[in-house]
Amino acid sequence: MQSKQATPTRTVILGVAASDSHAVANHLIAYALRGAGFDVVNLGTCTPVEEFAQACAAHPDAEAVIIGSLNGHIHEDLRGLAETKRSGKINCPVVVGGNLSVGSHKDGSAYERLHALGVDHILSDPDGLPALLDGLRATRDGATASLRTAS
Repeated sequence: MQSKQATPTRTVILGVAASDSHAVANHLIAYALRGAGFDVVNLGTCTPVEEFAQACAAHPDAEAVIIGSLNGHIHEDLRGLAETKRSGKINCPVVVGGNLSVGSHKDGSAYERLHALGVDHILSDPDGLPALLDGLRATRDGATASLRTAS
């Protein structure tokens, strides 16, 4: 009789930026990620950087922190992200998506500013999230394998 090995759980931390109370997209993304086999720690709306850090401490196996914004104030909401990452409180990739600036005119500097704040990946379409997470995992697993080989 063959025994089935359980697939390891893949955990992600999801939330909406601190000043943003838009919940619908957050719930739809959580639903889609759960359908794709992820364990989603959904912090909900109005989540400050420190709450994402606390969730990372509680879930050290998290593959990514995913932060949505619809009101466009994500730059202000993520001001403490770079320091939180430098301190090791958030030690996995940070992915953002949604409306990333206020106003109808969008310029490329919004992405540059987000990267400077500590954001690793910016998505314009949430449908690309599972593929991005798979790519991040493959990169991480490849780096881990290289470290084991070098030891």
